[in-house]
Amino acid sequence: MRYMMTYDLMETMRNTNQWLGATASAMASYPLFSMTPNPAFNWMAAWGEVTERTFQRMIVKPDWGIRTFTCEDGKDHLVDVTTVLERPFGDLIHFRVNGREAQPRKVLLVAPMSGHYATLLRSTVKSLLVNCEVYITDWHNARDIPVSEGKFDVEDYTLYLVDFMKELGPDTHVVAVCQPAPLTLAATAYLAEVEPKAQPSTLTLIGGPVDPDATPTEVTDFGRRVTMGQLEETMIQRVGFKYKGVGRMVYPGLLQLASFMSMNAERHSKAFSDQIQRVIRDEASDHDAHNRFYDEYLAVMDMTAEFYLSTVERVFKNREIARNEFVVAGHKVDIGKITDVAVKSVEGANDDISAPGQCIAALDLCTGLPDSKKASHVEPGAGHYGIFAGRSWRDNIRPLVIDFMNENSRKKQRRRAANSNKVA
Repeated sequence: MRYMMTYDLMETMRNTNQWLGATASAMASYPLFSMTPNPAFNWMAAWGEVTERTFQRMIVKPDWGIRTFTCEDGKDHLVDVTTVLERPFGDLIHFRVNGREAQPRKVLLVAPMSGHYATLLRSTVKSLLVNCEVYITDWHNARDIPVSEGKFDVEDYTLYLVDFMKELGPDTHVVAVCQPAPLTLAATAYLAEVEPKAQPSTLTLIGGPVDPDATPTEVTDFGRRVTMGQLEETMIQRVGFKYKGVGRMVYPGLLQLASFMSMNAERHSKAFSDQIQRVIRDEASDHDAHNRFYDEYLAVMDMTAEFYLSTVERVFKNREIARNEFVVAGHKVDIGKITDVAVKSVEGANDDISAPGQCIAALDLCTGLPDSKKASHVEPGAGHYGIFAGRSWRDNIRPLVIDFMNENSRKKQRRRAANSNKVA
């Protein structure tokens, strides 16, 4: 019960702060107070508005917000978000642009399960929609998954990716962003052994910790210092009675958010102080830069305890994938079995979460892959977020990734083979 009481206590604190914000905003807005102008009431109303929104966003899954897309015909086409495969812990979804011909590239974006929803990749999706059929892994919040659905750890995550790749077929181009990079590499190797015809055409790994020890960061140092017992004691709680997943052991989103915020506490504090001042001056809006960023950043999801703990232990501490010793459902995965899937790593020179060297390690593990099917790119001046969603992604990295997909497409390989046969 201790773990459940702690979970409910955090939710109570969040709910209380949301209520205090709403109360302050409503109270300071009474018409009677306008008879005696006082800047304190303006500040109170602004503080209440920002506080209510901040704490309310923490339990709301953001909307994709991709409703239309302007195609080459100059018309706005409706975008339907459809579910291709539905699973208890995550779905495979497709962004279907109505009235547009199928695009030449089928792209599977593997979203991270690291505290935020897949909507964190919204801008990545929009940039790829221009000339790709985009699919993405939409992971569910563990607090909403009944205990009866069982466990979900790194092996289950990998098998989900295997199912998603098999569903989309061999003409798929897989792009894994951050946390799932090593597990996506393992899933591809698993397919290479078990069902080689279902392997994707290309695999692009962006800023992921394939070998966390290649270049140490604060994240990897923390993983080394802390023991598994300490993590389980301090980070794991049991979902309270408010949600469908009552009783499930999780790493709570609110606890993760506290960790995120503490890493840059001064910057976040200034951002919220500045936003209160903008509200006072009537310069804020529902979708201004502050709200666009924090509506997404504050929306966090719980991870299953077994997924979080197995990630720390097996990927970071034991380096099972970096040492090519990863086991899935009793099957030892050999990354060297990948022989005809083109693999590309993308890293940011200023990435302080997954530093340069951690992701490119994947290429050394692909011992069965010819050098002609390996590629890497380090983006100068780019941080972690920039390599998949910022200006660096839009201007430099995305074109390189698209070229890589085009050059290594299985459709192109089949055309080459057909032309060779005709010549012969």
